[in-house]
Amino acid sequence: MRSIGTIIVTAILTSAFWLFYFNISRAPGGPGQIARVDTDGVVAAAGDKKVVQAAPGTTTVVAEGVTVGPGGLAIPVAGVKASELVDTFTQARAGGARVHDAIDIMAPTGRAVVSAAPGTVEKLFFSKGGGGTSVYVRSDDGKWSYYYAHLNAYAPGLHEGQRVQRGTLLGYVGSSGNANPAGPHLHMAINRMEPGQKWYQGTPVNPYPLLAGKLAAR
Repeated sequence: MRSIGTIIVTAILTSAFWLFYFNISRAPGGPGQIARVDTDGVVAAAGDKKVVQAAPGTTTVVAEGVTVGPGGLAIPVAGVKASELVDTFTQARAGGARVHDAIDIMAPTGRAVVSAAPGTVEKLFFSKGGGGTSVYVRSDDGKWSYYYAHLNAYAPGLHEGQRVQRGTLLGYVGSSGNANPAGPHLHMAINRMEPGQKWYQGTPVNPYPLLAGKLAAR
């Protein structure tokens, strides 16, 4: 049986996490912008499709298998559930030369990749030795950047300057760039942006707790 002291410390740490989590998720235009819940049980956010709330404290589901996590961010790969996500944010990459600063969402090549949150397509970029075919979406308030990499292809007609909603099709899962073809996946990153910062800058924020509603791995 755990001691009273251990229980109290655990409760304090958990409370601190959720305070931090909701401060981020409720930021205007920021990750996990909280949707309004109507009296009829339908979740609605400005400009978003309506989605039916499954149950208090659980995920909601948008059309075509897109799941919206507890913080309001859509899991950006269709058909993937929060319980299937793995926190790879702090994993080493390039033989230990750098930290991942993102999560990898494993899925078959060609699976739909959608926008986790509303914003504007700031940059379509290809890096052979990096993220391959990738998309950068900047939030409406300019404070957040969402990065989707290793795509197989862009959605038809996707272009820079395009306004997207949560759930808008951006492209398809692949293994372009430095990804292993044997393990197609979406590399998804979130960056907190300061005024004047470019699309390739920003401070990494772990997407895992925002998408999965769980504490990040240590």
